[in-house]
Amino acid sequence: MKTEDETVQIGTEGCTGLITLNRPEALNALTRPMVLSIGEALTAWEHDPAVRQVLLRGAGERGLCAGGDIRAIHADAKAGTTGSLAFWRDEYRLNARIARYPKPYVALMDGIVMGGGVGLSAHGGVRIVTERSRVAMPETGIGFVPDVGGTYLLSRAPGELGTHLALTGTAVGPGDAMLCGLADHYLPSDWLEEFTRELVAAPVAEVLGKFDGATLPAAPLAAEREWIDHCYAADTVEEIHRRLLATGLPAAREASQTLHAKSPTSLKVTLAALRRARALDSLERVLEQEYRVSSAALSAPDLVEGIRAQVIDKDRRPRWSPAALVQVREATVERYFAPLGEGAELTFP
Repeated sequence: MKTEDETVQIGTEGCTGLITLNRPEALNALTRPMVLSIGEALTAWEHDPAVRQVLLRGAGERGLCAGGDIRAIHADAKAGTTGSLAFWRDEYRLNARIARYPKPYVALMDGIVMGGGVGLSAHGGVRIVTERSRVAMPETGIGFVPDVGGTYLLSRAPGELGTHLALTGTAVGPGDAMLCGLADHYLPSDWLEEFTRELVAAPVAEVLGKFDGATLPAAPLAAEREWIDHCYAADTVEEIHRRLLATGLPAAREASQTLHAKSPTSLKVTLAALRRARALDSLERVLEQEYRVSSAALSAPDLVEGIRAQVIDKDRRPRWSPAALVQVREATVERYFAPLGEGAELTFP
């Protein structure tokens, strides 16, 4: 099997199925055709005894994947259409499939790995970061909420580290990605070419054994656990703000300032989504919840405005509606979790 198009390259070499996201000019941002092509490849390889494992990588030097194509989502939301729902439905199903894939799924999380890029990689069985890795779920900054199983992953990070990352959208390096359970292995980026050459010819467990000499990077968040765990354990975003400021610590004050720039509605919905995700027993149940949340966000004003400010006009001055946390009603938050109705839900067997 070997297919190739403008946005994703799929083929096999040796015992390995190769998936290369190929939109380097757009930081390999995901589209629905890319998601469908990856799913078709995984189906073919699952039943092909010649393919022993899968390798995901990104074209270019900047990163694996910056997430979904948010310009397309912006156009969809602005027009009041629902094409994004089909994209999310297929994408979330792919996320779940990656997590359950019966063969080793190896993701090279080099460079920028954000949003949908996390969904394609961090659910895999072998997740490799480099010194260039910057891993993030930055959705609150565009009036959205972490999805692609991000609330599943972050709700299960140690202490309240995941809450900190989800609300602030902070991008972490390799050490913190491993600390938070988003990655398993570290390789210097200049080892990746040789690693890939070895991988196409041998099982990943065997190959990893040959590349175990790299010094593990530091995890700066480990030293911040005390104030992070205390502040983000609060039940409301308002109380999180108060606790952050009360610490008197520069890092906590900076986190509070970061939160002030985010969508108030997104912050409250994200905190609720994380708390609910902790109580759900599987990735599939969390993805079903995330689909409800994403569906509600598509028709809310902050998604259009957030993408406009950050990506379209790039003025970095979003006008959130409502503009303050105190103005976000509990009923508004609950609307994001409301059932979608018969035939409209994302469901898994």
